[in-house]
Amino acid sequence: MDAIELLLTRQSTPRLTTPAPDAEQLKIILDAAIRVPDHGALTPWEFIIATDKGLERLADIFVAAAKANDADEDFVNKAKGMPMRAPMVITVVAKTQAHTKVPLLEQQIAAGCATMAMQQAAFALGLGAVWRTGDFAFDANVNKALGLTPQDQIVGFLYLGSPAVIAPKKSQKDGRQYARYL
Repeated sequence: MDAIELLLTRQSTPRLTTPAPDAEQLKIILDAAIRVPDHGALTPWEFIIATDKGLERLADIFVAAAKANDADEDFVNKAKGMPMRAPMVITVVAKTQAHTKVPLLEQQIAAGCATMAMQQAAFALGLGAVWRTGDFAFDANVNKALGLTPQDQIVGFLYLGSPAVIAPKKSQKDGRQYARYL
């Protein structure tokens, strides 16, 4: 798959199954992530990978956070199943730092770019991926349980695996409809 085809056909794959990316595929995915624009070479990201027992630990973190926020029983049960939607979940964290030339927002955007690069790499490898956020990405209890600092920001949970079904191709929109000239 060439780069233009990847950019024009990439799509989220919300229904995932085993196998997860193998060690070689995961290396490619992570290597793609760290090639994104990174002003000041700050590497403002961390990738927390959950598989197998790690998915269960992530589920426990979500459940504890939901309970701490007085969620109803239905949501607590939903939270327990969230990490089980895929055989691998990578929590992508923006690890920002004060810098005279690189604003915090730019560092967070770089971590977001890393997330998209990982999703694109997975797609190019024939895998499936979906980038999710939700309330847990902004929950102080989740941050603490993952060993993050208050200044760290989860930019997403990247669910990875093999497509459970072949998703229909989305129609191509015309990007010019969102552009204007000055």
